[in-house]
Amino acid sequence: MPDAAAPTLDDYARQSVYSDPGEHAGLLASLDPTPAALGATVCAAVVHYRAGNPVLTDEQRADIDRRWVDRILDAAVARQPGPLHAPRPRERQVAGCCRDHTLLSVATLRAHGFPARSRVGFAGYLEPGFFHDHVVVEHWDGERWVRWDPEMLPDDDHGFDVHDMPTGPGSPFPTAAEVWRAIRAGDVDPASYGADRRVPELCGTPFVRAYVFLELAHRMREEVLLWDVWGAAPDLPGVARLLAQSPPGHIPLVRLDDDTWDSLTDALAALLVAADAGDTEAESTLAARYAGGLGPRGRVLTLSPLAGLGVTDLRARTTLWD
Repeated sequence: MPDAAAPTLDDYARQSVYSDPGEHAGLLASLDPTPAALGATVCAAVVHYRAGNPVLTDEQRADIDRRWVDRILDAAVARQPGPLHAPRPRERQVAGCCRDHTLLSVATLRAHGFPARSRVGFAGYLEPGFFHDHVVVEHWDGERWVRWDPEMLPDDDHGFDVHDMPTGPGSPFPTAAEVWRAIRAGDVDPASYGADRRVPELCGTPFVRAYVFLELAHRMREEVLLWDVWGAAPDLPGVARLLAQSPPGHIPLVRLDDDTWDSLTDALAALLVAADAGDTEAESTLAARYAGGLGPRGRVLTLSPLAGLGVTDLRARTTLWD
């Protein structure tokens, strides 16, 4: 069960069970933790499994579900020993996504004693007219949280500083909670937010709703995969079959009507936005509700885009694939 207390700066400066590099701690401690250097390092180590349509080996296809930083680094070191920032051929990179670039960055910052966390939301600068699901870094600079994208080069012309991104209304990276509230207010088109504008079920209101729960988990230092699901059961045939075949409680999903989930998401989104604005009471309420049952509670359904459906035991660090 997660701690009911809201994470402090000291908490964000120590490794989570996901960011812990294990025996590779020295590897991260040797890296330059500045955003520009760190972004170059994690992009040298991890190739995005989708961006640019890379040709992946069978081993790399399995990489995207490695989940824990120590396992990501296991693969990186096995394929090319030595400094993590050294250039490596594509076939020696670890396949992953924005969550992995960010989590490696967060792990390195924490290894150097800097408070850091991952933020889940939607980037409006990756494809014109569409906000892609995305994960970016925040680190505490002594006065404020600085938000930055480890996948973006500093000389990329986006009209903003990719290593100190603006936040709040109209920002290039609205959080999932901010997008949810904009959708509910009728201010944005839900179809403009998602993972792939060509696939309707990977866009829109239900997709953003799920990402509010992901945002909450990452804020609580439980940096799950973007395709981990708990709570609201997605309306997919394979999921319905698994629910029907599995013992009660084996999969942490429940069937409730959309209005119930929407009301709960409204409350969480409001608390997340308030917490970002410095409301400590909202932070405490989020932590209490997360610990009280809104977190994964040790088990998630993993809807891997390459491996298919699986049930992941987060404590045993195992996945039973369907």
